Amino acid sequence: MKLDILVMAAHPDDAELGCSGTICSHIAQGKKVGIVDFTRGELGTRGTPEMRLAESAEATKIMGIHARENLGFRDGFFVNNEEHLMKLIRLIRRYQPEMVLANAYHDRHPDHIKGSELAVDACFKSGLRMVETFEDNGEPQQAWRPKNIYHYIQDRYLIPDFIVDISDFWEQKEASIRAFKSQFYDPSSVEPESYLTSPAFLKFLEARNREMGHAIGVEFGEGFTSYKKIGVKDLESLI
Repeated sequence: MKLDILVMAAHPDDAELGCSGTICSHIAQGKKVGIVDFTRGELGTRGTPEMRLAESAEATKIMGIHARENLGFRDGFFVNNEEHLMKLIRLIRRYQPEMVLANAYHDRHPDHIKGSELAVDACFKSGLRMVETFEDNGEPQQAWRPKNIYHYIQDRYLIPDFIVDISDFWEQKEASIRAFKSQFYDPSSVEPESYLTSPAFLKFLEARNREMGHAIGVEFGEGFTSYKKIGVKDLESLI
């Protein structure tokens, strides 16, 4: 299946936290969107890899994602090397996305930074025809390079290069995040507390999205950064 947008995420729930409003908005516009999670989040303070996968499947249903895969990289210890690059390149070539959304290039969690770097490197190398990859049936894959790669903003505040209006999709975004029940505030849980399990965390997330929306005169927004300059042909395409 060819995708319009492929979202790359170091952990299950990164995509939901960072850009699920944008995902839902574009699916509503008829775009095909997929997610590739790099790890199973096995180093998380709460839950298990099996729980995270089940929660990921529930979030996928809520958003209406067209394809989702987990590469099974080692949480906390994956690196930007040939082994990891080749696995990601195979998925880029399989889905041939026009656009990639990736982890923040600077953030609290080191995996987010590594995920960002891995995504950028894989998108470039995926366009090199001398890098050979094959489908599971042995069929050679064609070189493919997405037209653009943008980075969603995560924990650390970054000045966005552009902001997407997600006002109509805030409730859907919140539902996709709450699908990860093991990871966020649950007064009945007996598992250890963590940075994410504080009731203040989801309030912070809502405030961040309100702040981004306020910057462009709407209720909720999601910010993105870009290494490349962003150009438009039509000034009316700007809010």
